[in-house]
Amino acid sequence: MASGVIKCKAAVAWETGKPLSIEEVEVAPPKAHEVRIKIVATALCHTDAYTLSGADPEGRFPVILGHEGAGIVESVGEGVTKVKPGDTVIPLYIPQCGECKFCKNPKTNLCQKIRVTQGKGLMPDGTSRFTCKGKQIYHFMGTSTFSEYTVVADISVAKIDPAAPLDKVCLLGCGVSTGYGAAVNTAKVEPGSTCAVFGLGGVGLAAIMGCKAAGASRIIGIDINKNTYAKAKEFGAAECISPQDFEKPIQEVLVEMTDGGVDYSFECVGNVGVMRAALEACHKGWGVSVIVGVAAAGQEISTRPFQLVTGRTWKGTAFGGWKSVDNVPKLVTDYMSKKIKVDEFVTHTLPFEKINEAFDLMHRGKSIRTVLKL
Repeated sequence: MASGVIKCKAAVAWETGKPLSIEEVEVAPPKAHEVRIKIVATALCHTDAYTLSGADPEGRFPVILGHEGAGIVESVGEGVTKVKPGDTVIPLYIPQCGECKFCKNPKTNLCQKIRVTQGKGLMPDGTSRFTCKGKQIYHFMGTSTFSEYTVVADISVAKIDPAAPLDKVCLLGCGVSTGYGAAVNTAKVEPGSTCAVFGLGGVGLAAIMGCKAAGASRIIGIDINKNTYAKAKEFGAAECISPQDFEKPIQEVLVEMTDGGVDYSFECVGNVGVMRAALEACHKGWGVSVIVGVAAAGQEISTRPFQLVTGRTWKGTAFGGWKSVDNVPKLVTDYMSKKIKVDEFVTHTLPFEKINEAFDLMHRGKSIRTVLKL
């Protein structure tokens, strides 16, 4: 059973656009169907920066960000049966309750059981487990991994192999699983196909890895940051191009390069103009484009209906389509048996106190993934 309040370090975002502040916070014990986790490692994802920037309509402050982490269960609230203290876990920003109509439908991974409270930065009972300097601090994405201890719903944890290195497998909590699943689950890339991946950050590289695993014969990477090309080729891209090197729109360049367009394209940027280009780079009759990147609030996508009428398909994906509780442990197993890469995404490892430096590396395009060790 749960012990008392834990005092520990956390990176608190007091307001938008300001650096995170390392503070002593109080983490309340888990209530019924909740789990308190000692976070061992956490990585940064662009979604954390997006919320910190103030662009996220669901962003609430003050908040403890972070959603790509891994740790050890410290204590559990009453009624928790799936995990026990000492278990190795990855917190999940898309839970899996197994009971809602979304969980029961094999076509989706979007469990809605705690969606409303999670979006408000609260636990399922409508309250927070974090306080700092007498103020309530909001949760983020149901995970809040930028803290030495966090509390999550029991449907938001995946129990994983205790032998897994947590400073690597934390990446399976978001970016790597998202890009990889976009290719293997959402697009269902077929052997011998041609693919284009727009945006060669962590998610884009994972999409390349998924295309390669599915047997794609040609993968083209697209990014304006040429520093990403070597890594993209290491992951399986045959060639990489920059839209800035061409007079004509990049979709026309790709259509010419591929005799009519690619079979599958992936937008891993979160830019609605790029989303259009990714769709229009697809082959007439059968091309499929998957939106993986998260665009800013209020933005809209556009193309001519004729693009779809003539046989292209426009899709989107969240967390790569993986039903989280079922599949994150399997992804960890696939990593342990060298079926998927994870180590290669980690470009920097820093102590937790240097979290703002990690955000700086990300904004400057110098890192793919920075892992913070707590």
